Amino acid sequence: MSQHIITDICVIGAGSGGLSVAAGAVQMGASVVLVEGGKMGGDCLNYGCVPSKALLAAAHRARAPQKNAPFGLSAPTPEVDFPAVMQHVRRTIEAIEPMDSVERFSHLGVDVIEAHGRFTGRQTLQAGDTEIRAKRFVIATGSHAYIPDIEGLSDTAYLTNETLFDLRQQPRHLMILGGGPIGVEMAQAFARLGSQVTLIEAAPRILGRDDDELTPFVEAALLDDGVEIKTGVSVAKVSTVGDNTITVHTNAGDISGDQLLVATGRAANLHDLGLEAAGVETSASTPASISVDARLRTSNRKIFAIGDVSGGPQFTHAAGYHAGIVIRNILFHLPAKVDYKALPRVTYSIPELAHVGVSEADARAAHKTIKVLRWPFEENDRARAERDMAGMVKVVVAQNGTILGASIVGTQAGDLLSTWTLAISHGLKISAMAGVIAPYPTRGEASKRAAGDYYTPTLFSARTRKIVKFLSLFRR
Repeated sequence: MSQHIITDICVIGAGSGGLSVAAGAVQMGASVVLVEGGKMGGDCLNYGCVPSKALLAAAHRARAPQKNAPFGLSAPTPEVDFPAVMQHVRRTIEAIEPMDSVERFSHLGVDVIEAHGRFTGRQTLQAGDTEIRAKRFVIATGSHAYIPDIEGLSDTAYLTNETLFDLRQQPRHLMILGGGPIGVEMAQAFARLGSQVTLIEAAPRILGRDDDELTPFVEAALLDDGVEIKTGVSVAKVSTVGDNTITVHTNAGDISGDQLLVATGRAANLHDLGLEAAGVETSASTPASISVDARLRTSNRKIFAIGDVSGGPQFTHAAGYHAGIVIRNILFHLPAKVDYKALPRVTYSIPELAHVGVSEADARAAHKTIKVLRWPFEENDRARAERDMAGMVKVVVAQNGTILGASIVGTQAGDLLSTWTLAISHGLKISAMAGVIAPYPTRGEASKRAAGDYYTPTLFSARTRKIVKFLSLFRR
């Protein structure tokens, strides 16, 4: 029997962005319907951030004993029980699932409908047997792995992030298409767990969006872990022989293994949403996404789109940020707009690679004069004590001292980046960071030292020495 619901807000998609909108709006007094035809928690919980970081944690522990000798320690290399490793991944997901569950959101007062939602008009959505009419809709359907048009790939039992964590038998030789963050993280994880890994990237280098001065630190770590990296390689076709041999045919030769992971980017989940009926336009790009303005409104001003589906930065924290923008627009009628100047990103390899703000290349293109500050972890006492000195802090500063961007490669780079994110979001100048009292010994001192380096040429110049000498005449 059909059901009809009238509500303030209908959220389509129970990933990180959709859940944030639903939880925030209902607790502020709005009536909310949440529609989800798949798993609660979306990609991040089930196929992305959570399982990948759990797998990386196991992989790093497997590698750790091999680095103990400099500390005067010895330990046997652990035997990898791959099914048990994947069970650890599953248990990590299960531990977080209650926070994203139907039960929790129902308890908050959200009306959760577990069915695929499809627009039937500009303000109506059909989800199973339920018709929903809402004052405002929020599309938060996320994205899925983008599959390139490669001959033979559709006939191959390839893996994506949605199937990778279902493996129960360790790959003998894992081939990965794509040298972005997902490809790099999984290459290192499986190599440290004992698989042979080949990383294939069409671009001249891996992590092409990141600073080309810092990515070599990550590449060196992958090579040290035994990952074979092939860059500037184009794939002509993929073929399968028998049940367990996949061959990737490239312009640099054939590569064969038993598993193939496709990590060549993401595509917005737009299928069967009835966007035309709702008057919601999509982009002309490939893959397409929903077109939005700075307030995340679609061409139908009563419908918003957030997270990956909106074509913006594809990060869980970006979706959470979008949720706040939408809530301010819908509930408080404030014209809140997105501003990505302080949006951070992190690749969780060892070493981690983190960035916020403007890159050096973009800063040089936009500003007549900039200053680039660097401080290597080789000159950080905590890093030396831990014999973990790979990496550096790199900061881009405008002529007037305003912090434009920061990149860090090294252990805990993602955590160290938060201070720079705060500085950039508030438009602070480098003097603010230079004046910070950093506890000793911490890796955070590297950020302070990099900031202090801005003043080094002036403080230790011939002019300063003359001033000090002159002022000494007045000392008694």
